[in-house]
Amino acid sequence: MANKDTYTDLLFNAPSGVGEMYAEIIIPLALPTTYTWAIPAHLQAGVQIGVRVEVQLRNKKYAGIIKHIFTQKPPAFQPKEIINVLDDAPLVYLTQIKLWEWIAQYYMCSEGEVMQAAIPSNLKLSSESILIWNEETDFDLNDGSQFGDEEYIVAQALEVKKELRLSEVQQLLDANHVYPIIKKLIDKKVCYVWEELKDKYKVKTETYITLHATYHNEDKLADLLNNWSRAPKQMELLLSYLHLIKTEGEVTQTALLKKSNATAAQLKGLIEKNILIAEKRATDRVKALPKDIAIDFTLSHAQQQALHEVEHSFIDKHVCLLHGVTSSGKTQLYITLIEQYIKQGKQVLYMLPEIALTAQIIRRLQQHFGGHIAIYHSKFNPNERVEIWNRIKSGETKAVVGARSSLFLPFKDLGLIIADEEHDPSYKQQEPAPRYHARDAAVYYASLFGAKVLLGSATPSIESYFNAVQQKYGLVELNERFGKVDMPVLELIDLKKLVTKANQKIALSPQLIAAVETSLAQKKQVILFQNRRGYSPYMICQTCGWIPQCHQCSVTLTYHKAKNKLTCHYCGTTYPVINTCAACGSHNFIQKNFGTEKIEELLAEQFPDAKIARMDYDTIKGKNDHDTLIKLFEQQRIDVLVGTQMVVKGLDFEHVNLVGIIDADGILNFTDFRVNERAFQLMEQVSGRAGRKDGKGKVLVQVSNIYHPVLQFVQLHDYKKLYQYELESRKAYNYPPFYRLIALTFKHKEKHIAEEAANIMANGLKTNFGPYLNGPAQPVVDRIRNQYLWEILIKLPKDASLINQCKREIQQQTVIIQTNKLYRGVTVLPDVDPV
Repeated sequence: MANKDTYTDLLFNAPSGVGEMYAEIIIPLALPTTYTWAIPAHLQAGVQIGVRVEVQLRNKKYAGIIKHIFTQKPPAFQPKEIINVLDDAPLVYLTQIKLWEWIAQYYMCSEGEVMQAAIPSNLKLSSESILIWNEETDFDLNDGSQFGDEEYIVAQALEVKKELRLSEVQQLLDANHVYPIIKKLIDKKVCYVWEELKDKYKVKTETYITLHATYHNEDKLADLLNNWSRAPKQMELLLSYLHLIKTEGEVTQTALLKKSNATAAQLKGLIEKNILIAEKRATDRVKALPKDIAIDFTLSHAQQQALHEVEHSFIDKHVCLLHGVTSSGKTQLYITLIEQYIKQGKQVLYMLPEIALTAQIIRRLQQHFGGHIAIYHSKFNPNERVEIWNRIKSGETKAVVGARSSLFLPFKDLGLIIADEEHDPSYKQQEPAPRYHARDAAVYYASLFGAKVLLGSATPSIESYFNAVQQKYGLVELNERFGKVDMPVLELIDLKKLVTKANQKIALSPQLIAAVETSLAQKKQVILFQNRRGYSPYMICQTCGWIPQCHQCSVTLTYHKAKNKLTCHYCGTTYPVINTCAACGSHNFIQKNFGTEKIEELLAEQFPDAKIARMDYDTIKGKNDHDTLIKLFEQQRIDVLVGTQMVVKGLDFEHVNLVGIIDADGILNFTDFRVNERAFQLMEQVSGRAGRKDGKGKVLVQVSNIYHPVLQFVQLHDYKKLYQYELESRKAYNYPPFYRLIALTFKHKEKHIAEEAANIMANGLKTNFGPYLNGPAQPVVDRIRNQYLWEILIKLPKDASLINQCKREIQQQTVIIQTNKLYRGVTVLPDVDPV
């Protein structure tokens, strides 16, 4: 493996001197390989690995990134020339390009697809981009001296039309080389790029008010105030300004008008009289705090011991698994390690599986590290992402907390990656490609820097624990809760013993209702977990049994009472509520089963004085919705919180003493080889929210099969027994961690064509991989968005050469399938290590 100095040398010392030069370039398309372009002599001086360049492919222009520079002409063809170099300095480092290449190879996708996922949209330029006039620009178009001739033409046209496509800019200038002009206008904040299907965005500026230089002299200011002959409201405005500047250090127009209760017109009077000055300043969307490090806690003896073991493990192993029970204080260990690496001048990536987890953690980390730490996830808008991207690339930001996409950030000197809740399936990208697993990709990315990786979980994935037991990873156990608090007591409620009308499934058992009542009487809080959102998962005609289904997917429709709509949770289509049966004409429908919305309603009926809230995808949509709800719960302004998996993961509430799992059967009876592992993880994690401070926590599990082995493991909080139990069946049936899986999905609007394509693939792979093939078969949900699905599952021994050969043959067979006119419309989706 090349060291960091070698990468730096490669990055900045590309072949020099005028002569033939060529570049291998990644463009953001799903192409089977990267292509080569020639670098014309006049651009050779500005070419480096990692810069964006303007290239043309099939009469369309793209902004690609240079992956490799060389001097030997390709033997088979004459490459086209690069049109322009767009950056003075690399946009990405070579370590990132190496990561993209590895992800593309391992997860069977193209480097262009990885690039598309990795780079913020506002750093991408394509011929489909639209330039939008910035209404708040500070540039005066009457002053042409601020622009070059071509810039001025485009700026004038934008002011009139408000938006221009790149093709229109090319026509306007009668030139193809428009990217440098556009970049200059963007840099001057005259316009910004909007890609279709993205929200429109306006540059964020704030009007700041300052005192005219004349009145910086105290005597002149005193003279002004003592001889005031103007309107009293303007005097009040000026005094408000003087107060704010002394207390706040700087004054915004908004704050000044609010404090003085004045109007913009009254402020304008003072500005016109040259007493105050208004100036617009660009402000950061992501506010940076002061860069202070303040660690205000002391590690317990058990935590100190675990920290010492982690540090010792890092001496000879790059990856360490920290297996700490819920509420053992793993986060404090992470904070201590982050402090160490920041003080060494290194950067740290702290990964969490979902945005849902970041709200509490980011507040704790900002309290400890201030402006050293930044947050990065998919709910930031494109321009916010660019700001964070640049801070990390420059090394200004030392630590980042983010979901899986934060792995693609351009770290300059990465020292440590922490993957918290490493078992969580949210680390795996599903759609679109690249279908990478951020935890596994992090291990490779860290190796490029010689950095360390700490995987943390109370319920590790079987694969990670296996790697630790096999001594591929270090293993550190933290088996006691912080403060030696007891683990919660878990009780099972046998639903078979509870009789309901019409044999309906019970939502809230008498035992659970009584326990909630007791907790509320003790001024404690309650979390109830139900892994289905909506009001009712399906409606059924009582006369003939017909169930409304989605027209585009082979799934039942979920009833959402608040919207009074039926919704498909696969494609998102909504339908009006059906009152007449399509099969028999009856109007007699009943709602079966229950989701979080119905649980919330039942609780409101049962406990009318309690403050009840719901946390699921329907209630948490905005960037700050989750954080707002968490704060309300922390402040005890919510008594009972009902939610889906969002309430399970890593949240820390000291006043919760009761957790209820409403429908454990739905978790235990899922059709997947990981069902036992997932069920244990979910139940152990959700039970870990109870009794975190005083140890007096209780967990009630409503279930029909109280003898299920996983329930016994959860009752004992015994992960190792689950691990041994799972290992035996995984080995017997050729599943991970003993085998590698590749899942192939075939999609087409015609069912028989998808099936035929799957059979062609299976027959093509049979010669070399027959014993490892399972299928083709239809999945449980065999139609989504009017595309029929067929699947093949390949179970391969852990032999790198065999796995790579299989991947090559899959790609070859895919080409064979898609060269046949009949199957050209079939989409073949490979998923390596499916979750």
